[in-house]
Amino acid sequence: MAAISFDPRLNHQVGKKNHGVVLEEIEGLIRVYKDGNVERPPLIPNVPCTAALGAGVTARDVVIDRFTNLWARIYVPSCPGRLPVLVYFHGGGFCVGSAAWSCYHDFIANLAVKAGCVILSINYRLAPENQLPTAYEDGTNAVVWLKQQALNGSSENKWWLSKCSFSSLFLGGDSAGANIAYHVTTRLGSNGTFEPTITNPLCLKGTILIQPFFGGEARTGSEKNSRQPPNSALTLSASDTYWRLSLPAGDNRDHPWCNPLANGASKLRDLALPSAMLVCISEMDILKDRNSEFCNALASAGKRVEAVMHKGVGHAFQILHNSPNAQTRIQEMVSHLKSFINENQ
Repeated sequence: MAAISFDPRLNHQVGKKNHGVVLEEIEGLIRVYKDGNVERPPLIPNVPCTAALGAGVTARDVVIDRFTNLWARIYVPSCPGRLPVLVYFHGGGFCVGSAAWSCYHDFIANLAVKAGCVILSINYRLAPENQLPTAYEDGTNAVVWLKQQALNGSSENKWWLSKCSFSSLFLGGDSAGANIAYHVTTRLGSNGTFEPTITNPLCLKGTILIQPFFGGEARTGSEKNSRQPPNSALTLSASDTYWRLSLPAGDNRDHPWCNPLANGASKLRDLALPSAMLVCISEMDILKDRNSEFCNALASAGKRVEAVMHKGVGHAFQILHNSPNAQTRIQEMVSHLKSFINENQ
């Protein structure tokens, strides 16, 4: 994702410790010190899986890898029959965020019910402590774990496994999570992981990218000219900071992980992508032009991609509700996601 919308007046520095020189900071979200310490103020609260769940959905937390502390919050709607499965990655510029954040908990629970799918919301490791490609590795491991569960899952996971149609798998995410979903898709597609066989019940039907967090050294028009309010979910300076913290030392924003269209990036035509991709773009987002260019490049490479433009809203509006018409646009987004999943399952 990117910086979360906030009012700096609410950023109370409770129990702040003096670690010396600050190397990088996005106010209210993350502070990185020269001595290696990282602070993430609790701007958005973490909530338990049982918090504020409406009728029609059950959620529980499941450990995927105890060694790396990789886990998922799984949402199962009370719909009849077996349901499509969506593996979802939260946003946060690779540096902040959690599957337990209240805003994601609310959004994913609502999406599971409205779209009628089982959702695994993945809690991956964060930069700068774990720079890229760690998030991609966690995402890949989550899908491999899902495959193992589909083949010989434990009885304790039967409550959600019994509701899954593994032949209708989707990967998705917003902002940095959309970046992760894209790169996990290309990684697994390149080694045939999504070709269903007797030993692999998974079949990837589509990838959903909501405001994908890409970048590049050359600025786009929307990055240069889009004026953002002080409490914007993503500013250009915050974007640059996230990339400095998440990319390996010495790499710039034309690294293929950041810029899939940069020189040296894999040719899109040769990538093993699913038969359907959905990209949700926000009109007031600094990433608008970059997201549109990405869609155009995919189409030119012969890939099937559907681009949806959400008018009058900015980055991460679907979890922040920070504009007058956000609720209407959220309903539109959920409707598009539901249609995409239903049409491609």
